[in-house]
Amino acid sequence: MTQTAHTGFILTRHWRDTPSGTEIDFWLATDAGPRKVRLTAQTSVAFAEASLRTAIEAQITPDAGIELRELQLKTFQQQPVIGVYASRYKQLTALERSLRDHGIKLFEADIRPPERYLMERFITATVQTEGGHASGPVIHNCKLKPAPEYRPTLKMVSLDIETSAFGDLYSIALEGCGQRQVYMLGATPDQAPVVDFNLEYCAAPRQLIERLNTWLARHDPDVIIGWNVVQFDLRVLQKNADKFKVPLALGREGKNIEWREHPGKQDYWFAPVPGRIILDGIDALKAASWLFPSYSLENVAQAMLGEGKEIGDDYDKMAEIERRFQEDKPALATYNLKDCELVTRIFHKANLLAFMIERATVTGLQADHLGGSIAAFSHHYLPRMHREGYVAPNVGDISGSASPGGFVFDSKPGLYDSVVVLDYKSLYPSIIRTFLVDPVGLIEGEAAEDKSVLVEGVNGTMFSREKHCLPAITTEIWKQRDAAKRAKNEPLSTALKLLMNSFCGVLGASECRFFNPRLVSSVTLRGHQMLKQTRELVEARGYDVIYGDTDSIFIWLKKEHPNDEALAIGAELAEYINNWWRTMLKEKHGLDCHLEIEFDSHYQKFFMPTIRGTDMGSKKRYAGLIINGKGEEEVIYRGLEVARSDWTPLAQQFQQGLFKRIFKDEPYQDFVRDYAQKTMSGAYDSLLVYRKRLRQPLEEYKVNVPPQVRAARLADEYNQSQHRPLRYQNGGWISYVMTTGGPEPLEVVRSHIDYEHYLTKQLQPIADSILLPMNDSFTSLTTAQASLF
Repeated sequence: MTQTAHTGFILTRHWRDTPSGTEIDFWLATDAGPRKVRLTAQTSVAFAEASLRTAIEAQITPDAGIELRELQLKTFQQQPVIGVYASRYKQLTALERSLRDHGIKLFEADIRPPERYLMERFITATVQTEGGHASGPVIHNCKLKPAPEYRPTLKMVSLDIETSAFGDLYSIALEGCGQRQVYMLGATPDQAPVVDFNLEYCAAPRQLIERLNTWLARHDPDVIIGWNVVQFDLRVLQKNADKFKVPLALGREGKNIEWREHPGKQDYWFAPVPGRIILDGIDALKAASWLFPSYSLENVAQAMLGEGKEIGDDYDKMAEIERRFQEDKPALATYNLKDCELVTRIFHKANLLAFMIERATVTGLQADHLGGSIAAFSHHYLPRMHREGYVAPNVGDISGSASPGGFVFDSKPGLYDSVVVLDYKSLYPSIIRTFLVDPVGLIEGEAAEDKSVLVEGVNGTMFSREKHCLPAITTEIWKQRDAAKRAKNEPLSTALKLLMNSFCGVLGASECRFFNPRLVSSVTLRGHQMLKQTRELVEARGYDVIYGDTDSIFIWLKKEHPNDEALAIGAELAEYINNWWRTMLKEKHGLDCHLEIEFDSHYQKFFMPTIRGTDMGSKKRYAGLIINGKGEEEVIYRGLEVARSDWTPLAQQFQQGLFKRIFKDEPYQDFVRDYAQKTMSGAYDSLLVYRKRLRQPLEEYKVNVPPQVRAARLADEYNQSQHRPLRYQNGGWISYVMTTGGPEPLEVVRSHIDYEHYLTKQLQPIADSILLPMNDSFTSLTTAQASLF
């Protein structure tokens, strides 16, 4: 029978080759519940130069199910192409490998069937079904079309497990779908304490996993969330499932996880499951541009929610988990569930699920595909490029060296009153729109006979005024973002901004099929020209430009101005610069201007330090005092130690205190002396901890061993002596202090603190970067205190 139309959100996408052809499955979240769309007999396509048709036919057996067709398309080298159609996708990829061995290229053979189906129909994540026939929740061979306005209401569950120090499964907690559930290994007690959640005991580890499978089938969430949920929780669950020979059926229809190891990252795994999205809280926060010095659940929960886990450091945690498992299982269940609830609250606080939905709707990527700038670019660009008559090159077809990045002015170090910052709005996307920078546009420009009608780029590039794709894509996304901002849809606005701002970087990535240094230079070098021109315009108005970076310019107003007056000057300068660009581009180049500089901020006090050991101004490092949106004074730090996680709290608090006094024109000398004295006396010992990341396994550090590695080796030697699991062999984060015996981990500090190290390596560099431009220094302020040395 004919299926009723459904509007839905694509949760997952899968494909398989069958004897009758390729099948594609899309699981949808709809208002009527989950639905699976199955499309059968899907043909896969790649492209080849038409001149190679005979050579290709020689490699195809008559019964292979592969067909060659003439098409009105061509390569970037202006060669006509044919379509190579296969009834099964693996046939196409096998043919691509065979032809490659004979020196014949197939283009776009790496586009998988689900992505090809969606992109060619301009579908991202929300769809409407048409026709087809139903069999239970499965809709067969319907048509899909975009449904851009639809947003789903997804059912979400937070999952967390507790284990022994050696990965033995103790409990599984679930919070979501209206349930708060913990499954605990052990016998049901005769008198169970009263808890405010469902606590069920399981006699064997395999029963824990069986209960989890049953819970997911019964409550049927669309999304599973957790903290490091794939790399830890699901990996541990899978190992236990394999050990006890029970399936880990987390997918809809009882499907297993389809594990895939990251090709360039050892022991890093993806865990796609049919019908459900799995979202890791850490990766989701990073994708949404949330920054934390540490992404541990404890640190993020404290920062965002003002509370954290109830057990302290990792070793206390493992010991306490073991104690609770042996002596107080309800307390362990409560702790397990608390982690689930913290993750759920973080997702709500950061609006992460809404962001992931909007991101999928914007990019065309599956919601749990959290990288993928290149894939998102291809999803938007390929179908539009095909309609302009071109097929895409393969990765590696174009070679070249890296393109220049954003332009940074040499800074003028010192302490200033009244510095105004102007910022170009989405600089690189606006350059793409204004100067029509585009892969197809560049190819068309190179092939054009009449160069006078083209747009002149940078370093001899020429772009078509009529035939291009990326400017229109960028304009569409720009307008969508403006609409999202007007509607106060922050998740959508952020997703659109991130996508639009990724375009220039994608064109400069050698892993992208459209990689071309000439294209990237046409954007970045144009940005250089713009920043230099902007400086000339500002200085012609009598002000000084003391710094500039990529899309921002820092303007000293030459004297102190009240905040309102400085804001007015900044707004007037922005209007003047924008008018200049509009007039010049229209009159000289016949181009519509999409460049827009905006007032960004006014620093009542602004400090630009020198590069250590020189009198040259630093770059990307400054501090300034502003009046924030609440009308309060606030010090902004960029690139300085207070904003960097690899400096100690001792140094960060010292820098904050020193800047506060200098910006407020308060005496600072006694503060410096007292801080140094208290450091030496041990009053600040709690602030001396370094926390640094080990970016590779310990055994790979052979020469020039940094302090954090030395500390980590000491820590694991101690752990081994205490029969504890080793923590640092494969990297991670280490906390340590500097002692007279060198760096020592917090797990085992045996030597006295090296206070001299903290004075000369932490406090003095910070003080001198601020004080030397003021003809003062840390040494001159502290050497009189003989007791310090």
